[in-house]
Amino acid sequence: MDFLKSAVASAISKGPAFGYTFGDRVDIDESIWTLYNGTKREDGSKCSIFSFDVSANKSRLPLARNALRKLRTMRHPGVVKVLDTVETDSYIYIATERLSPLSWHVKRKSLTEETIKWGLHNVAKTLKFVNTEATSIHGCIRPASIFFSESGEWKLGGFDALSSVKEDDSVLPTYGSLIPDAHRYMPPEISKGGWEVIKQNPTHAVDSFNFGTLIFEVFNGSYQGSDQLGQMKSIPPTMQQAYKRLLNPNPKSRMSVGQFLDQGKRIGGFFQTPLIQVTEDIESIGLKSEDERNEVLGKLDAVADDFPADFFKMKVLPELLKSVEFGGGGAKVFGTVMQIGAKLSDEEYETQITPVVVRLFANPDRAIRVCLLNNLPLMIDHLPQKTVNNQIFPQLVTGFTDVAPVVREETVKSVLVIVPKLSDRVVNGELLRHLAKTANDEQAGIRTNTTICLGKIARNLGANNRAKVLSAAFARSLRDPFVHARNAALMALSATADLFSEDDCASKLLPVMCPSLVDKEKMIRDQAQKTVDIYMTRIRKYTATMPDTVLPSPSIASASGGNAAPRMGTPANDNTWTGWAISSFTNKLAAASGQMQAGAANNGSADQRSQSVPPPAVPTASKPTLAPSSRPGMSLTKSAAEIPTIESPDAVDAFNDEAEDFDGDWGGFGDDDAFGASNSTSKKQEEEDDPWGAPNVTTAPAKNFDDKGEPDFAGWLAAQNQAKKPVTKTLPKGLGKSGTAVKKPVVARTPGAPNVKRVVVAQPKKDVKKVEPQKNEDEDEGWGDAW
Repeated sequence: MDFLKSAVASAISKGPAFGYTFGDRVDIDESIWTLYNGTKREDGSKCSIFSFDVSANKSRLPLARNALRKLRTMRHPGVVKVLDTVETDSYIYIATERLSPLSWHVKRKSLTEETIKWGLHNVAKTLKFVNTEATSIHGCIRPASIFFSESGEWKLGGFDALSSVKEDDSVLPTYGSLIPDAHRYMPPEISKGGWEVIKQNPTHAVDSFNFGTLIFEVFNGSYQGSDQLGQMKSIPPTMQQAYKRLLNPNPKSRMSVGQFLDQGKRIGGFFQTPLIQVTEDIESIGLKSEDERNEVLGKLDAVADDFPADFFKMKVLPELLKSVEFGGGGAKVFGTVMQIGAKLSDEEYETQITPVVVRLFANPDRAIRVCLLNNLPLMIDHLPQKTVNNQIFPQLVTGFTDVAPVVREETVKSVLVIVPKLSDRVVNGELLRHLAKTANDEQAGIRTNTTICLGKIARNLGANNRAKVLSAAFARSLRDPFVHARNAALMALSATADLFSEDDCASKLLPVMCPSLVDKEKMIRDQAQKTVDIYMTRIRKYTATMPDTVLPSPSIASASGGNAAPRMGTPANDNTWTGWAISSFTNKLAAASGQMQAGAANNGSADQRSQSVPPPAVPTASKPTLAPSSRPGMSLTKSAAEIPTIESPDAVDAFNDEAEDFDGDWGGFGDDDAFGASNSTSKKQEEEDDPWGAPNVTTAPAKNFDDKGEPDFAGWLAAQNQAKKPVTKTLPKGLGKSGTAVKKPVVARTPGAPNVKRVVVAQPKKDVKKVEPQKNEDEDEGWGDAW
């Protein structure tokens, strides 16, 4: 075999150009030709090559040359299609469509009765053309001369002895005896009188007898000689009568193949089979009415198993595509196209169906568009991504804005199918713009389907803008008056919960979902509860991983040397809401030491306090006294000379601060407090009985005040008031400031005590009336901002 291939290749290299490559050899019955599978060099398409070696079969060269000439000139759908030929002194090559010998299937008996009838019908039509229109005699009708095409059709070849009765130098009378195995298929009149008698008999006589032997062989699987022709057990009963007439010993009374064909096509004839009828009807399906088309398609489904698979690809599919594109085939025809297309390879699909689909998407007919969208799931896997992005999607998006609601709805549904084939730029750009329009469509069903679509394609969106797009779209759907649109939004939120951050879940999504918990429809309330539970579960898991606080601990702040950060409450009452609001100096009070007692100025003026200390309820000239303290670390052993005093021009006016009302037990000091004022009699008695009364400050010499590391409260208060910015929002009731402008205190040094600061408070103007702050309607909502 390798030697033969090399010899053929060597011959080709020395002869004229032949654009085909030889492949494997195909075994056929006795023939003057050697059959090879081949490929076209230009495009790699499949073909078959018949090769004749002149040196090996020089006596049969006239037959080979006759076959070459007849195949070039004989054109018929039932004849083998010739692609190219080459003839030299040493070889003859004939390149044809890809073929396989009928004898393979006959010997294996792999053909059904319906398929055999369909094949005989095709051969009969071709042979009728040869005998009638071409006025020729084939002379070699047998399984070795008939081939299967790629479409599964039976094609007539073997034109070695094909002769026209009008030719004087016809090959058959002279070289008929050189036909391989001629004696087995020879008619009785030829056996007796030789090939010269054909001129005395009808043109069809030889071919009719050979057609009869073909019928016997294909139904029985073999043929040995004319003595077997009387065994008609395997031949269909409806065909037996016509079969006998084909084998009539008298050539002049013998039925022609044309008559056999006509008899079989009569009503109730043996060629009246669904398979044959569909073959004939499929060629004119574009000219049939809708009812006739549906009838043909119904027959096509019924005989699908009898047809060769390739027949649908090569013959039925092209006719159906023509019907859909040009003949108004409709959805049913296109559905049949999709069923056939599912059996095609990607290359065959791209060659036969994809170009038609692209042209159909450009068709403005709404029926075709809806048909394409409904069948898109069947063909999307076969369409290249580049074709979808550049050719199909630009046409598909016109359906989003079509005036027909059914087109808009089907277009929205098709997004789920086509989105895996779209690029990220198209998905996050043009597609989202169109979905934003359909989300506000006047049809409630389209709005609902858009929400469902967004939920299903959420993972195809870009991670940068996905959360923003989905939250906005679902929030809008939750306000939709259509109940199923709201339900779709809640279900979509459940399905996409993992696509949002925990912050978005808490701050953006839960606030818009919570109103659905009290929706008027129970279906919405139930679904909202399920969805909210999903988000709350996720938030709880997230918060369980968060630290208790991000503020530094007091011990770390003290170790770093900085001031301790203000904290809520004290260790004793941190867990109660009634504790102190802020305590910045708790850590320092434990270190305070020395006596605490009321001091008086040398000029006899009233006791002075910082503005942060509440004034007495009724100011009097008597000095309040402190009750003895039993708290550790607060020993009152300092002399009066060592206690600093804070002076101001007018003590009474300095504490007459109407802007801050401290009478309401602010800071825990009530009327029974040790700092509270009583009547003069009780005060006098307390001064007499109190051993912790104020010492006589005039007898003690003045000394520089040593603070012993105690905190400078007056200086801290002055700094806080100076740094304090004006508050624009309304404070809660009881903390509202008066409209009277109060000047900030001025910090100054006390003469004679350089380490002690004193605060000079400017008196407010008495002629300015107090203006009550206007109550803000949003006081309850925004009160926390004032802090």
